[in-house]
Amino acid sequence: MKILVIGSGGREHALCWKIAQSKMVEKIYCAPGNGGTREIAENIDIQVNEIDKLLDFAINNKIDLTVVGPEDPLVNGIVDIFQENGLMIFGPNKLCAKLEGSKEFSKVFMEKYNIPTAKYQSFINYEDAVKALDDFTYPLVIKADGLCLGKGVIICNTKEEAINALKEILVDRIFGGEGEKVVIEEYLDGIEASLLCFVTEGKIIPLESAKDYKKIYENDLGPNTGGVGCISPNPIFTNELSSIIKEDVLDKISYGLTQEKMDFKGILFIGFMIADGKPKVLEFNVRFGDPETQVLIPRLKSDIVELFLKVIDGSIDKRDINWSKDSCITVVLTSNGYPKEYKKDFNIDIKNLDNSIILFHNGTKYKSGKLLTNGGRVLSVTNAGKDLQSAREAVYDNIGNIQFEGLCYRKDIGLI
Repeated sequence: MKILVIGSGGREHALCWKIAQSKMVEKIYCAPGNGGTREIAENIDIQVNEIDKLLDFAINNKIDLTVVGPEDPLVNGIVDIFQENGLMIFGPNKLCAKLEGSKEFSKVFMEKYNIPTAKYQSFINYEDAVKALDDFTYPLVIKADGLCLGKGVIICNTKEEAINALKEILVDRIFGGEGEKVVIEEYLDGIEASLLCFVTEGKIIPLESAKDYKKIYENDLGPNTGGVGCISPNPIFTNELSSIIKEDVLDKISYGLTQEKMDFKGILFIGFMIADGKPKVLEFNVRFGDPETQVLIPRLKSDIVELFLKVIDGSIDKRDINWSKDSCITVVLTSNGYPKEYKKDFNIDIKNLDNSIILFHNGTKYKSGKLLTNGGRVLSVTNAGKDLQSAREAVYDNIGNIQFEGLCYRKDIGLI
């Protein structure tokens, strides 16, 4: 098979790495890819939202299966377009992708099918939104309705901050069309957790659990990021909690998708807040997480291409998915200044890493034969071991063998 992977981050490198292990695969392309994917796939200079160019490439190169990494092309309907042209593609269609593409859409879905979540109101008018602030206590959360490159969520501790956030989104249009509508939401306190699931034909099959570290600084301080570390499994996912999640969340999502005639085929990523052992859903994503993929993929023993095909044809069963008992950890090396402003194009020097280390590239590129930084998140240093402590020690022991100007990382991933 010829496989096309769409995306350029650590998630896509991890997917390419796992796809390359399949006996079914003859050739992998990655569009646009990065400095790591080029070692196992042919990078194609097409950006993720250039859907017409991606379609032409897939047709002209007789691609057997396309795997979509990021959310933007899914929300923009790439699955529908590929399917209309007789191409096989892994990911949910445009309607189902609205569960991530519109925060209001997902909240309405959750409310309609009694899926536990924070109370909310949505608005398109600035004055109406300001008046509604009196219905909430502080802190509260204000979300632009659309994707906003993952930056459309603002936690407000005072009414003044909330009014300012509403003005920026609805009046100043800092997120453009993605902020034509806002959702005001009660703030949930507790422990964040996430779960990725294969979804097809109304079936929801959870993958192994993971714990993501979103704050940039140690002890979970500082601004949120796309994720600067991750471990799997997540110790909070006890059998009791998993049972509650199945009954209170997964079964209701399955019922709702069936009732709404939403033919979801792909990955559903569910973000939770766990308080007093009870889960509430923070958000839905409709694709693999990053950096969750970097710790789940090394633990997956099954052929991932076979799993993709079984999701697409609806035949997948929980027994098809086999996991190692290893613990896995990834620590993300970032550019100084991330998640705010940072510089790129610094040389990356990688000395001899232990054979047990898997180095997934997030934001790298090759130029004139040199590996350079090309993003806020640069590399995911990953290891799977018999327990979390040994895997963690191996990762931190090897980080010193990687150097680039402005290299930063958290030293407490896996400790808290």
